[in-house]
Amino acid sequence: MSLSGFDKTSINFVISRQFLEQGEWYRLLSCGFVHFGVFHVAMNMLLAYQLGQLFEHKIGSLRFALLYLTALLGGSVGALIMSPDAITGGASGAVFGLMAAAVVGLRRDRINPMQTGIGMTFVLNIVITLVIPGISIGGHFGGAIAGAICSLFLLNPSKRTISKLFEVFAPIAISIALVYLAVSFVNA
Repeated sequence: MSLSGFDKTSINFVISRQFLEQGEWYRLLSCGFVHFGVFHVAMNMLLAYQLGQLFEHKIGSLRFALLYLTALLGGSVGALIMSPDAITGGASGAVFGLMAAAVVGLRRDRINPMQTGIGMTFVLNIVITLVIPGISIGGHFGGAIAGAICSLFLLNPSKRTISKLFEVFAPIAISIALVYLAVSFVNA
């Protein structure tokens, strides 16, 4: 995509390898707040709101924020690795991370995700990602992988197995690993 198609404000926050090579590492997070159209932001915010309702009361605001942040970073790194020169933005990676975490959490609770709205929503979004051109496959799948991994620590059915402190430090450690992966990729 050419940079001329975007307004000045959006260009200041999107992610692409060229910006990271210039040392603009804040874009690993800022790209999650840039959207390309009203429909794009509306769909992401609707799903984020619905999944927030599901998660926040169960794991708390801090853990939910860590899950969201880690999934956002996972989406950024996935987009960077799969399409390093593409101009990418949106909260979709974070939202995919929330959906994947919900699927993992439901499975851990022995609930078939396909018997809930979450399972079909996740499958539909995967199909849309793979079928419609211009959607960041790496961003969506990177966010989903990061969200699924985080959920293993945050949605622990037996609170005795993992301490509350580890529930906070695990997503932070995963986020640090994702930033390290991005730096390694850009500097390779």
